[in-house]
Amino acid sequence: MIELIDKDTIRVEILPYLTTAKRGYPCKGDLCEVIQCILYKLKTGCQWHMIPTMAIFTDVVLHYKTIFGKFRQWSKDGSWQKSWESLLGRNRDIIDLSSADLDGSHTVARRRGEEVGGAAHKAALTTNAIFITDRQGIPMAMSEPKSGKRHDVHEIGTSLDQIFSMMDNAGISIDGLFLNADAGFDCYDFRRKCDSAGIIANVDFNNHTKNDEKYLVDRELLSLRYSIERTNAWMVSFRSVLNRFDKTVSSWKGWNLLAFHVIFLKHINRLKKSR
Repeated sequence: MIELIDKDTIRVEILPYLTTAKRGYPCKGDLCEVIQCILYKLKTGCQWHMIPTMAIFTDVVLHYKTIFGKFRQWSKDGSWQKSWESLLGRNRDIIDLSSADLDGSHTVARRRGEEVGGAAHKAALTTNAIFITDRQGIPMAMSEPKSGKRHDVHEIGTSLDQIFSMMDNAGISIDGLFLNADAGFDCYDFRRKCDSAGIIANVDFNNHTKNDEKYLVDRELLSLRYSIERTNAWMVSFRSVLNRFDKTVSSWKGWNLLAFHVIFLKHINRLKKSR
């Protein structure tokens, strides 16, 4: 049986920040086991009715529709984001901000839904989001998903505001941060937004601009961008993130934030074992 996070860790690190019923009937099953069912789907990408509830639940076995309902509830009310910001904030001393990396990710959307559009280089309908990671490759924040027919720097100011807001909620300062990005982000709006936020943008030059005459780039620092590519590989190891089957943006963002939880908690556990 796949167990991404044990119940004790879920009970301490995740469950206190998820909403629970204040009226009506409370959930009869163990909410930690409900989250383990959701994590099972995150990793395997199976359909909801194929989750092995009989093997996961130790007492009251819940119907898969109840598990789906809980996931949708926590996605719509922002509980996953609240839990992530809290986890990141409590462990921000682990984050290495000697530099950070920014990148966009286009995910193939297998079903039509919110913020789905055509992307020529994918030859498929996709959803796009921008991610930021620390020097170790730990994901810290993401922008709101948008249609794949938009390029990475479409409304980049709004996307960066969403990322910076998530980091600020976790108590992480961005002032003076060195931020690496590829040539796709070499535009005036991106550089201006970084400057106004106190961020030093280290962006590779785009052949279609003449920014190499105006700005400098640290090639050695830029070469460390491999860490965010490695993080992308970690993310797509979760089958529910590799392809988008959800029709709603809130669910899709929820899966990505859950993947953030798993990656970071595994990193924390490795640090504890090495001490």
